[in-house]
Amino acid sequence: MPERLIDRIDALAGRIVGRITGAMTNAMTVARKNTLKSTDRPLKLLRNRPPDPQQLALQLDLFSPDNATQRTDADPQAPGTTPNGAATSPTPSIIPPLHLQHDAPLPGSRRILLGQHALSYQLRRSKRRTIGFMIDDDGLRITAPKWVGVGEIENAIREKQRWILAKLHEQRERATRRLRPQMQWRDGGVLPYLGTDVTLRVVAAAVDAMVHDPESHTLTVCLPAEASEQQLKDRVQAWLQREAKTLFAARLPIYAEKLDVQYRAFALSSATTQWGSCTADGKIRLNWRLMHFAPPLIDYVIAHELSHLREMNHGPRFWATVQSVFPEFVAAKKALRDHAPETLPAF
Repeated sequence: MPERLIDRIDALAGRIVGRITGAMTNAMTVARKNTLKSTDRPLKLLRNRPPDPQQLALQLDLFSPDNATQRTDADPQAPGTTPNGAATSPTPSIIPPLHLQHDAPLPGSRRILLGQHALSYQLRRSKRRTIGFMIDDDGLRITAPKWVGVGEIENAIREKQRWILAKLHEQRERATRRLRPQMQWRDGGVLPYLGTDVTLRVVAAAVDAMVHDPESHTLTVCLPAEASEQQLKDRVQAWLQREAKTLFAARLPIYAEKLDVQYRAFALSSATTQWGSCTADGKIRLNWRLMHFAPPLIDYVIAHELSHLREMNHGPRFWATVQSVFPEFVAAKKALRDHAPETLPAF
């Protein structure tokens, strides 16, 4: 009797141990699977996918004003790349050397060596899928996806370095022009006129006269001895407007004939945001302050406005019309855009 009881107890204990062991094994298997799933998830998020070169090139173009026209009329891709985004062999650069390394880098900025240039840049992470380049008064700012490594971003900088250095140079030129002192309205002051500098010669005289000498690049203004600065400004402005009427009246018919269009009338404009305008019934308005610029830039604005008499829009056909009579329009448009209003004389 005791032996049978012992056998039953042994059998029962064996079944209990077996069940406990099986339960523990199942629990360990489930825990291991959950651990594998939890470690797989961040690995998928951290995969290192290369950016699309064509999307990268598009981002570069988007930061230029009038980018759609630039892509159509000028170079369709960023300098230093082929249409598919691949880097081309180095070519001689016409860009003056830039000192890009700041004495006190902005907080959070990084630096990369581009040949002899130490370039500082700001890196911002975002949810976007491409690498974006932005150049402003603070320098180069890059926005990149979180999964793109710094090494990959700096490779993209090296591929686009000619474009980046060119844009930085343009930005610095604009900043330098903004820092130039305003014109001094006095004897010896310098007035921009038709792309050159004209020196003002103020003469105290009772005679009301103004004489422009193209050879000596001087503009003599006769004023009463007690004349104010505003009187000098008014006299010079009136002279510029007279000169503008004469020049515009001579150039408009030339481009109207080339375009085979007729305009009804033209008038001077003092608009602060437009160099010219054209109505559907053929009325042209041209800003008299164009007289500060070289004649080719004036011709571009005239050709631009007269082209609206054939295409009242800024579509591809319009720009093709402008190009047919003024092939250098891209460079002229850029030159006008780069001249900040604050660099012109204040009347």
